[in-house]
Amino acid sequence: MSKQDKRNREEITRRHMGLKASARISNTIIYIILILMSIVWLIPFVFILLQSFRVELKCPVGYVIPQQWGLDNYIALWTSDFKKWYLNTFIIALVTAALQTVIVLCMSYALSRFRFKLRKSLMRFLLILGMFPGMLTMIILYRVLKDLNLTQANALPGLILVYIASSGMGYYVSKGFFDTIPKSLDEAARIDGATRFQILRKIILPLAKPIVIYTVLTAFMGPWGDFVLARYVAFGTSSGYNVAVGMYSWLTNDQINNCYTMFCAGGVIVAIPVTILFLCLQRYYVEGVTGGAVKG
Repeated sequence: MSKQDKRNREEITRRHMGLKASARISNTIIYIILILMSIVWLIPFVFILLQSFRVELKCPVGYVIPQQWGLDNYIALWTSDFKKWYLNTFIIALVTAALQTVIVLCMSYALSRFRFKLRKSLMRFLLILGMFPGMLTMIILYRVLKDLNLTQANALPGLILVYIASSGMGYYVSKGFFDTIPKSLDEAARIDGATRFQILRKIILPLAKPIVIYTVLTAFMGPWGDFVLARYVAFGTSSGYNVAVGMYSWLTNDQINNCYTMFCAGGVIVAIPVTILFLCLQRYYVEGVTGGAVKG
């Protein structure tokens, strides 16, 4: 090997080592930033968790670590209206997740596989319509629900109706995922005599498991954490509250000094189902988002 070749190899080695060092430094900086962001993000949750175990005082205090620990706040939850609120929220979220998932997947499959007149115009119309905030329709929605006697004590079916009414407009991610599945599978199944429904149920949905789980999670989380619409529809009647509206009533001037630690305990319990779902289904959630973003 000539001296020139040796010098070239040494130069390449130095550059390679320099790129490695640069990559390590940049990765270290990114990790530090992410760790700091995680700490800032977790501080409120840690504070709520610690306060939920405080038993010496029920009102807000100026310290974080409880002086006396116990489960009194969690026990008190089940002697209050929290059970009813939690059950209301669970029913609304579960029914909404099931119905909304069916509607979204059917709409997405139809727009992905079928070709009909005004298809693109319909997609553009739904896209533009979805840009308007839902707040604009709250007054008329309440008026309609009021006429149907679906407010206050009967707020559960009213809220479910509102949540699923515009489900088809959320087709974007699911349609993008269906577009990545080869249409040749549909054609082969049609040749074998399969119906459109059989193709969707037996071929497309098993291949689209990530987007199905993504749709279920997003449909479940919306009603689970909703406050504005739920409070607007179920105001003044405790039996129609969801958990967010019910717990908010503990933060009024009359209630906060007696219910603050119980509010913190309720916040912990409310966070548990969603946390478990994400931990168990995180892989499918990410695959659904990234897969649905490939084509539109």
